[in-house]
Amino acid sequence: MVDFVLNAEVREDQGKGASRRLRREAGKVPAIVYGGAKNRKPQAITLAANELDKALQSEAFFSHVITLNVADKAEQVIIKDLQRHPAKPVIYHADFLRVTKSTVITKTVPLHFINEETCVGVKQQGGKITHNVADVQIKCTLSNLPEFIEVDMAEVEAGATLHLSDIALPKGVTLVQLALGADHDLAIASIAAKKASADDEAAAE
Repeated sequence: MVDFVLNAEVREDQGKGASRRLRREAGKVPAIVYGGAKNRKPQAITLAANELDKALQSEAFFSHVITLNVADKAEQVIIKDLQRHPAKPVIYHADFLRVTKSTVITKTVPLHFINEETCVGVKQQGGKITHNVADVQIKCTLSNLPEFIEVDMAEVEAGATLHLSDIALPKGVTLVQLALGADHDLAIASIAAKKASADDEAAAE
């Protein structure tokens, strides 16, 4: 498990003009942290752009609990939204949600396809793997939140297609799409069978 810690400052000046000045002159990213107990109010904060950029380089950052230090007080949060520049590697704004271990959240986590090189459909049958989905949306309590979900390709044969319902989910984790019904059981990966060559067809005849 990776531990993510971000240091923030309380933001007094708000508005588009103030946000632009923060990004351009101070190397800061405006953000907001909200949620938690019913009487907790959203709090405007700023983060060091280079610190946030470094954290964003890790895939796990998007599916992990983050310790956010604001005014000498540590809070447990998850990233809820990022507003990015459409063409440049610049973060305009970040949204964080306060959480506890019992908080039920909906989160997008990546799929890690394993044992592809030793897959029956590839190694023995000459097929080719195609990935249809790179991540999935899950629902679980914070204590059960996985950084990623593994999909074992070892025994998958050529010509087969894996669906969301074929994923072995961690304890306490459900797939949002499957909760919508069987017609939402999307294909996540498939193995195309090797095309027969002219020699193979001649031998078959």
